[in-house]
Amino acid sequence: MTLSFRDCEINLERRELWHAKRAVNVEPQVFDLLVYLAQNRDRAVSKHDLIASVWGGRIASESTLTSRINAARTAVGDNSREQQLIRTIPRKGLRFIGAVNAPADDNQQALAADLPSDGIHEPSRPVLPLPDRPAIAVLPFTNMSGDPEQEYFSDGISEDIITALSKLRWFFVIARNSSFIYKGKAVHMKQVAEELGVGYVVEGSVRKSGDRVRITAQLNDVSTGSHIWAERYDRDLADVFAVQDEITESIVAAIEPQLYAAENFRARRKPPGSLDAWDLVMRALSHYWRVTRQDNVVAQALLEKAIAIDPNYGQALGVLATSHTFSAHMGWADMATVHPIAERAALSAVQVDSEDPWAHHGLAYVYLFARRFDDSLAEFELALRLNPNFLLAQAFYGVALCYCGRWEEGDLAARRALRLSPRDPFSALYYGIAAYAQFIGHHYDEAIRLSHEAVRQRGDFVGGHRVLTAAAGMAGKHDVATAALQELRRAQPNITLAWIARDLPMRQNADREHYLEGFRRAGLD
Repeated sequence: MTLSFRDCEINLERRELWHAKRAVNVEPQVFDLLVYLAQNRDRAVSKHDLIASVWGGRIASESTLTSRINAARTAVGDNSREQQLIRTIPRKGLRFIGAVNAPADDNQQALAADLPSDGIHEPSRPVLPLPDRPAIAVLPFTNMSGDPEQEYFSDGISEDIITALSKLRWFFVIARNSSFIYKGKAVHMKQVAEELGVGYVVEGSVRKSGDRVRITAQLNDVSTGSHIWAERYDRDLADVFAVQDEITESIVAAIEPQLYAAENFRARRKPPGSLDAWDLVMRALSHYWRVTRQDNVVAQALLEKAIAIDPNYGQALGVLATSHTFSAHMGWADMATVHPIAERAALSAVQVDSEDPWAHHGLAYVYLFARRFDDSLAEFELALRLNPNFLLAQAFYGVALCYCGRWEEGDLAARRALRLSPRDPFSALYYGIAAYAQFIGHHYDEAIRLSHEAVRQRGDFVGGHRVLTAAAGMAGKHDVATAALQELRRAQPNITLAWIARDLPMRQNADREHYLEGFRRAGLD
């Protein structure tokens, strides 16, 4: 069946969109959104209709809906100002107002789409493809205390995890009312996956004894039947709500990087020609968190490909801005060269998706090296409001605080990231940031210990080598400082006192001179 309107055609069988006789590459959700609007053009469709039909009942934020609607308009030559095809009906939803040619003899579905809505008839829905993002269901945690009064606590943990995961907008999270239908039932994981349309399932249990509670949680990959991650938490119940919040934070912070790793593994099994924008971003992140110069270059190339597929991909643009700024921060690239590239990507990210945490993280990092310190802190704080468990933003917020001279707060930010996700692929960076905070605070032995851990985890992490060199220099540990400087020169051959003074954005002159003195004592000139 083909739907034709103005200078566009949608071929439903081949899932192709043509505009002005040219094929248009759109994301599956955008394609389904266009089809659904065109087939239900006799009425205004609500947000609820879109979520039920296009998102399969999965949670979708307002910004996600707005992003997909804008992409749909762009794909057919429309825009939010003129609204010549897709019109916003205040307090009602959207309506497709273009004249559609849909031959009734092509497909029975055309007849159903043209039936008038009487408020009872449910319009036909297009067949939904598999989600283009990881889909997750959080099953109600099992109360193993033998006390019915504790049901509220175990249910509360599950509900809070659902809410917190929903802030990670690059994942589909099944709503509470759908996943809670399995409460108290012995059900096979595969059945849950098939009935809810998910690839990952979170499950767990709560056991209370006296004033202590033990909570277990695990993340399962349904396609392989394997446990991706599992953890146990033992806590005192002095404040039940504080414990509930702490456990939720820890579980969600641990799950996110594990999902990224699982998705990257899945993407690596696909033929290169079949990778979509999401797959490319997952591959890019896997290279970025290896913290090497070459991996950073590879990550940037993958991100450029993702953006070529979807120019409105806020996360891809935000990661690209972060990667370019990080390359200059590590001394792998010239800041004057990459800053305009990173700034352009970051501003575009915020423009196309103002609620994407990666977009604001990228802009915050760009602002930091532009010496716009207050703007940088504000953008990091906004990224963390959008996703309180975005640990990379939490740690880089710590960097910004340190560069502003607020080292105690910077140390707390970095250690919070480490506490919530000690096995995070970025944990070497978190150790390095905590080490730098301790250096500013003149706690050189602790700075040395933390930087040793950073470079143990990532041998080419320039930031760890820099702090280790300066801290050992200030501590008078000449052998350690000499060896650290040798490794630093290997990891960053262009390191000089002039580079540090020029390229690292320290707000306080005293902090800059303190850092330079550590390098002088280590033998850097």
